[in-house]
Amino acid sequence: MPLLPPHRVAFLAAVLRSPVTVGAVAPSSPKLAARLAAVVPRIGQPVVVELGPGTGSVTTAIEHRLAGRGRHVAVEIDPALARYLRTQHAGVEVLVGDAADLPRLFAEYQVTEVDAVISGLPWSLIDIDVQRAIVAATARSLRPGGCFTTFAYVHALSMTRACQFRALLGEIFFEVLTTRTVWWNLPPAVTYVCRRPRAVQGAQRRPGPAG
Repeated sequence: MPLLPPHRVAFLAAVLRSPVTVGAVAPSSPKLAARLAAVVPRIGQPVVVELGPGTGSVTTAIEHRLAGRGRHVAVEIDPALARYLRTQHAGVEVLVGDAADLPRLFAEYQVTEVDAVISGLPWSLIDIDVQRAIVAATARSLRPGGCFTTFAYVHALSMTRACQFRALLGEIFFEVLTTRTVWWNLPPAVTYVCRRPRAVQGAQRRPGPAG
């Protein structure tokens, strides 16, 4: 029987440690990872923040898109996964912490004026108040023209938590685009691309021109 690749071993170990924290049956596919990473600017020196990188499927896609430019910060709650990511992605700043604590993490590591925030967090397993705190902190961190993107599994879109999360995105962003389904993923998923934050929790954001 062939040995599992390292990222599969790391994923299964994380599931065994804390299935609720992982919240997935498999790592994101290359197709979904590329869709999420598509919001990373192709030019300049962008600052990109990744929430819940797990075993690094999306991390790899972001690195490919950045091609050595800018700053890539990944926030991972599982210390063992964080150590694994550091061995596999030497150019990524891996912070061990909870996405619910983003304001402190951003202040401590001087993460400001972010161009893109890409999330792999299991939103359906996160309390709505914590969801709001994370998304609001994300919105405040974005520079004008910045973007937040995340994904949702197609089979769960009609569930209460998923509907609440989609409504929350509309409360915090003026523009929320739902992309076409990525069928080549387990399970199939859509992504949300969010731009133009509203004024949230003291953030002084003005809506840009309608796109």
